[in-house]
Amino acid sequence: MSNYAAFFTGQKDAAAPAATAAAERPRYRILFVDDEPSILKALTRIFRAESYEILTAGSGAEALARLKEAPVQVIISDYMMPGMNGADLLKQVKSLYPETIRIMLTGHADTGAVMGAINDGAVYKFILKPWNDDDLRVTVSLALEQFDLVQKNRALSLENAKKTKEISALSRMAVSNRSQLGTMLHKKGLITSAQWQELTRQQGIQKEPLIRLLLDRGWVAEKTLRKILREELLVEEVSLGEFRVDRAVAELIPRSFCRKQLIMPLKLEGRRLMLAVADPMDAGLIDDIRFTAGLDLKVVMADLAAIQAKIAEVYGDDDGVDIRDLETMVGVVDPYEGIEIVIDDDEAVPLDELLASTNEPPAIRLVNAILLEAIRLGASDIHIQPKTKHVVVRLRIDGVLQDKIQIPHALHSPLVSRLKIMAELDISERRRPQDGRITVKSPLRIVDLRISTLPTINGEKVVMRILDRNSQVLSLAGLGFGEAGLAKVRVMVDKPQGLLLATGPTGSGKTTTLYSLLQANASPAKNYITIEDPVEYYLDNAGQVLVREKIGLTFPVVLRSILRQDPDVVLIGEIRDYETAEVAFHTALTGHQVLSTLHTNSALATIARLLDLGLKPFIVASALEGVIAQRLVRRICRQCRRQVEVDRTLAARLGPRFDSLQAAFVGEGCVQCGGSGYHGRLGLYEILLPDENMRDLITRSASIREITSHARATGHESLWDDARKKIALGETSLEEALRVLGPEPE
Repeated sequence: MSNYAAFFTGQKDAAAPAATAAAERPRYRILFVDDEPSILKALTRIFRAESYEILTAGSGAEALARLKEAPVQVIISDYMMPGMNGADLLKQVKSLYPETIRIMLTGHADTGAVMGAINDGAVYKFILKPWNDDDLRVTVSLALEQFDLVQKNRALSLENAKKTKEISALSRMAVSNRSQLGTMLHKKGLITSAQWQELTRQQGIQKEPLIRLLLDRGWVAEKTLRKILREELLVEEVSLGEFRVDRAVAELIPRSFCRKQLIMPLKLEGRRLMLAVADPMDAGLIDDIRFTAGLDLKVVMADLAAIQAKIAEVYGDDDGVDIRDLETMVGVVDPYEGIEIVIDDDEAVPLDELLASTNEPPAIRLVNAILLEAIRLGASDIHIQPKTKHVVVRLRIDGVLQDKIQIPHALHSPLVSRLKIMAELDISERRRPQDGRITVKSPLRIVDLRISTLPTINGEKVVMRILDRNSQVLSLAGLGFGEAGLAKVRVMVDKPQGLLLATGPTGSGKTTTLYSLLQANASPAKNYITIEDPVEYYLDNAGQVLVREKIGLTFPVVLRSILRQDPDVVLIGEIRDYETAEVAFHTALTGHQVLSTLHTNSALATIARLLDLGLKPFIVASALEGVIAQRLVRRICRQCRRQVEVDRTLAARLGPRFDSLQAAFVGEGCVQCGGSGYHGRLGLYEILLPDENMRDLITRSASIREITSHARATGHESLWDDARKKIALGETSLEEALRVLGPEPE
């Protein structure tokens, strides 16, 4: 009888054995809350035969005070109480002690208020007065079972999370894949020595299970493999369709790891996990799982297709996002196979470990789809811009950004990480901008991508400039200078020394113009050297140097070095600072022809920009042989072009020189232009050839106003003059000229 005394007194008998079942059973605490003492006594009497610790409170405030003293597993509260009613009390309990099971006991007729508390999640269940004692005992018993279940699930979740983290870490490592399957097949004469070596080499490169590589190539039938493993090695083969895999067991190993390594956990018996594998001879994989999971393994084998089907059945066949429209979007069967990363040999970095973590669809498929779509449409830039509700992929086509693809926010992080890994950037750094480059090989062509990341309030924005290695250099006549402009350009190109500059904003075609100038008088008798970041056109007859600022290979450093290479023509990608400008002008003054670019708004503004960099006026006057300022506008589609009346409002906004315009053209939209009315682009040019009087003005540090007045007096034409000519000829429109040039400055 002494053993049962503890049920009433709360004290253990000193003589009772310490290890009795009653002593080991958890002691539950139940709190009854009611403003009527008789109700509290009745409730306490109902549970006096149970091994619960009973607490009582006469109000909501007193109940909260009791809860502060020690946690309780179940609280049963009356609804109608002065001060704080039961619903408000249980809402506070839910907020402060979410693990406590909350029951409401009420005789109040306002069931709407009571159900409101239940709908808010504050109440597990409610019981109406007068209650049935047995029903109340059963309700409390079920509530405690619910409490225990929650605790067990939480413990299991924590354990599973720990195991998942450990195995995920393992999956990011290069799994040691010490499979003897290839050796066995080679000894049996089922594969040749060359095939064995190829399997070993490919496994080292791709970090894929050997059995997947073997079966993909079809060198040995899977039935043959299974027969050998079953009969000679006595490996047990199972039918996965007969197993019902518990969710808790499945969560012991991440889906990505199962799919990558072709394994499937089946059931857990104590500390022994039954694991189905496609390759039971992969001792490295099995040892790694045994070590990381901390479990004994019973390894069985199953067909590769059966394992993949079971993974899809248990874990689900998708990654949480539906990207079914990718095939339609890119126009190829599978964009996953459409892109190959090209890494320079001299910059080879062991990316296998990093790539393994993002080597899962849809991240790779999505990146490849975006790149293929951009290349197919002839885009010059790709913008991946996160917004509040989604991520937008925008492509710059013919100089205009267009929204093309919308991506769920859940894919933004893996998408950016995949691009960073491809560009060898720091995937862990998300707070600072980063720049890099990617060379990719698509089914269409090889392109270079210049990538830039920028942290924004909605996430990292990524912009990629597409540089096509196969782009053809245009002839001078094909650039669209016009007869007078082409004559000026030929004069500056024919000069054997001096500096020729192409100016304009980013994306205005400056580098294309430079290469056309370079090839205008190309001769095997001359030594051509280019210094670029990045190299945009590839020329066999030129020595092309790629600037790498990370290792100190900057424009000035390379420039000083190439003067010892006996160059005749030097192309510098961009003059960015005084140091580069000084070396470039020094090179031009020492008998070399130098071509470069500069960011200025007009040809005449280039002179001011060079002086602003710190160059001396007489050096600028002596070395500068020509400046081409340019912009790119969309060309009106020739198939659907028609003449219209001049929009005088637009003409007035552009400037007074457009007032006399007699004709204008627009594109109506057709199949060739995709309905936009424009197809392709053309250049607007301002060409400056300094004469002796202008050189004298520059040397005397004359103002830009004086230099501009002299240029206009000698027939110099601005960008707006060229725009007016091409609008009148029907090459472009008033809207395009206003979009690109804006109003003409007075």
